[in-house]
Amino acid sequence: MSGGARAVVAELVGTALLLLAVVGSGIVASSSDTAVGALFPHAVVVGLALAVIIRLLQPVSGAHLNPVVTLVDAALGGLARRAVPGYLAAQLGGAVLGVVGANLLFGLPAATVGTTDRGAATLVASEVVATFGLVLVILGLVRQGAVRTVAPAVGAYVAAAIVLTPSTSFANPAVTVARVLTDSYTGIAPDGVLPFVVAQLGGGTAAAALARWLFTVPDLPAELRSTP
Repeated sequence: MSGGARAVVAELVGTALLLLAVVGSGIVASSSDTAVGALFPHAVVVGLALAVIIRLLQPVSGAHLNPVVTLVDAALGGLARRAVPGYLAAQLGGAVLGVVGANLLFGLPAATVGTTDRGAATLVASEVVATFGLVLVILGLVRQGAVRTVAPAVGAYVAAAIVLTPSTSFANPAVTVARVLTDSYTGIAPDGVLPFVVAQLGGGTAAAALARWLFTVPDLPAELRSTP
């Protein structure tokens, strides 16, 4: 895997494209007259976009696009720990760029503080479950050597999780923080950010612990190792 600056740029660009898909499809879907009519197109677009982004950038940075995935990967030895700050900064910066870009493309202000209240306990619990499932899917496939199936599997999982979880599966701290900057269908009020992030970290940690026991392949494939 390529290291250094190319990996960081890949994470920034990939996360920006992901948020462009999330917010842009949410804005379009919100014109539907029904909640179901809004949610399904949104889920499909996000899932497809995510699968393509991961497949494109996986050889460059691993296509984490998610601080939880980066932290878990570093903890398990798949990513050099010195690379973590650069990845996290790129993911957050890319997420913000993606949200701002989506807002502008649809004629909205570049940044508007979200007002959607997502602080209910059921939504926070949903983020634990959504992130647990996401990390378990990734680690399960990687530890079994099925690296090339990660992109379609994660895309499919995220599309499903958007519909089947009441929080619509943010499952990503960078995504959560950046979505404060849009008061559209996909936005979140600032008060909901910290509970969501804590829930996501908890779900990711639990999934990593289970994956280490459940999937017995001891080493990550060389294709996903990096030493930027």
